[in-house]
Amino acid sequence: MSMLFVFLRALLMGLSIAAPVGPIGVLTIRQTLAGGQKAGLATGMGAASADMVYGIIAVLGLSAISSLLLEYKMWIGWLGGAMLVYMGLRSLLSPPTQTTLANDTPNHLFGAFAGTFVLTLTNPATILSFIAIMGVLGVSQSSAPAVGLTVLGVFCGSAMWWLLLTSIVSWFRQYLTANFQRWVNRISGLFILSFGIWAIAGAVIPYI
Repeated sequence: MSMLFVFLRALLMGLSIAAPVGPIGVLTIRQTLAGGQKAGLATGMGAASADMVYGIIAVLGLSAISSLLLEYKMWIGWLGGAMLVYMGLRSLLSPPTQTTLANDTPNHLFGAFAGTFVLTLTNPATILSFIAIMGVLGVSQSSAPAVGLTVLGVFCGSAMWWLLLTSIVSWFRQYLTANFQRWVNRISGLFILSFGIWAIAGAVIPYI
């Protein structure tokens, strides 16, 4: 099998996993509108890095780690849900931002990256998605080049999506008024808060 084909296949895999609208997408849009493309991209790269970690676990067949994640699924769900509830409430209470200066500092960008990285890792369903896709694609863990290109492709595909999304949102941002940004904060906050409550409820009631 061509190594280029392996990479492109993994690229599409990372893109397809990142693209569906969810709490991370809403959070990235909100961060881009509030702090500019750097803040939004830092948020997206946190998610892409977490996708890469799950890709490594899936492609190497690390069943012990997968089983551990699933065993503590309830507690992980609680943690992820609580983080979403906090972020949703903070978004609801945040005033509109007119400047990116306060949100372009290294500490803020690292915080956005780290927060989304942890948040994405607290979704055990992601590892199941990766394992299922890897199984269908038949990625061989005995081929080191294939493993490396698969992991790299997953990261690049996910990163491409976040770069595209933040670029589009950043372009629209320059035309938004403070009042519109205030409503964006409220609506995105409600969405993120709802995702958080759903995650907590799903951790308590598995079949909700």
